[in-house]
Amino acid sequence: MISAAFLGLVLFGPGKLVIKDVKVGTGDAVKQLDRVTVDYTGTLANGKKFDSSVGRAPFSFLIGASQVIKGWDQGVLGMKVGGVRVLTIPSDLAYGDSGTEGIPPKATLTFEIRLIKTERVSFTVTAKGKGRAAGAGDTVELHYTGKLTDGKKFDSSYGRGPFSVTIGSGQTIPGFDQGLFGMKVGEKRTVKIPSALGYGPRGAGGVIPPNADLIFELEVLKITPK
Repeated sequence: MISAAFLGLVLFGPGKLVIKDVKVGTGDAVKQLDRVTVDYTGTLANGKKFDSSVGRAPFSFLIGASQVIKGWDQGVLGMKVGGVRVLTIPSDLAYGDSGTEGIPPKATLTFEIRLIKTERVSFTVTAKGKGRAAGAGDTVELHYTGKLTDGKKFDSSYGRGPFSVTIGSGQTIPGFDQGLFGMKVGEKRTVKIPSALGYGPRGAGGVIPPNADLIFELEVLKITPK
């Protein structure tokens, strides 16, 4: 499968996720709620391949948003673009006692993952908050104003009441979740969201054009832990 020498080895308990870096990439390390695009191949303990993106389209997901098995959310953290990593994932961080199609119950899985791309928002803190920082699964009550890059406002919660969202739940565009991550009560941020983390080539409701970058001004009022 992999002929290159392993460059690193990390163990995570109690499920004993094993991470082996075959090739270390370059640039920023993947962090929570980044959108990553990867190629992967999955095999069972006996070496049988059960799935692969190679030869198909690469696969994209948000880190820490429960869009993939826990072993992936944990194991892809810290990768850099161009890096290749092998994850050995125990069943309790994969498909557990029930298994799934092509994967037997209580199966340990091995994935070879190559990180192709990482996407994230940029932001500026305009007022500091205090207390606990918001994380994936937390419910955040906030006010926001959304603008296009030319300054045209397309939406705002001010004047109609606060908006609530659970971070990483898929209730909003990925860039909105990313922008909220790490905020504290009372904090204000101006967040720039690239179109790939917004509404992409389809736009939205005749208000947001295709491929439009967005700017959101966020103000956190309350955080309810998951």
